[in-house]
Amino acid sequence: METSHREGQQRAAERRRRELLEAADRVVLRDGPGASMNAIAAEAGITKPILYRHFGDKGGLYRALAVRHTDALLSGLRAALDAPTGRRERVEKTLDTYLAAIEARPQVYRFLMHPADEGQPAEQGFDVGRHSAPLLRRMGEELAVVIAERVDLGPDGDGLARAWGHGIVGMMHAAGDWWLRERPCPRGQLVSHLADLLWGRLAASGDLAGGPGF
Repeated sequence: METSHREGQQRAAERRRRELLEAADRVVLRDGPGASMNAIAAEAGITKPILYRHFGDKGGLYRALAVRHTDALLSGLRAALDAPTGRRERVEKTLDTYLAAIEARPQVYRFLMHPADEGQPAEQGFDVGRHSAPLLRRMGEELAVVIAERVDLGPDGDGLARAWGHGIVGMMHAAGDWWLRERPCPRGQLVSHLADLLWGRLAASGDLAGGPGF
């Protein structure tokens, strides 16, 4: 009976946390980098201390939102990498998936990567670099695993796969950030340019024996 009660409490807490994250998402979509704990609490119909009770501080809320959106993005990238098509097309589809995601929800992207942008000072004690860098590292490690499992890179394949994984994510992030701000060309054109940059050694490497192929 006690176990069932605890499980019920846990499910209720998880449901409430999801509801608070959905409220935070709505504020971020509206306010972008200017989203504040006060606005999120108001959207959720609670007081700021209750919001702090669930997430600790803005850093805790940021990390929860980051996991939520990074999980969705990684799922999309994995689907692109598994597309039943040629390697060049999979590379382009993966790049396009990332760019399409940040284009579709630019306010979310700016909140996660640039919360002090557009004249909005970061809340006291909130260090964006300390929180956003792990997102990029996670994406780099995930991509490195995919590359190591699929591409024959020779004796130092694991090390090279990690260098490529983090390098590709860094390129996507930097190029995507510039493109989202300036819109200098259509998304498809940027995808083609970035794929051209990646294509040299990747095109020359064979699939790893026994792997799912790349």
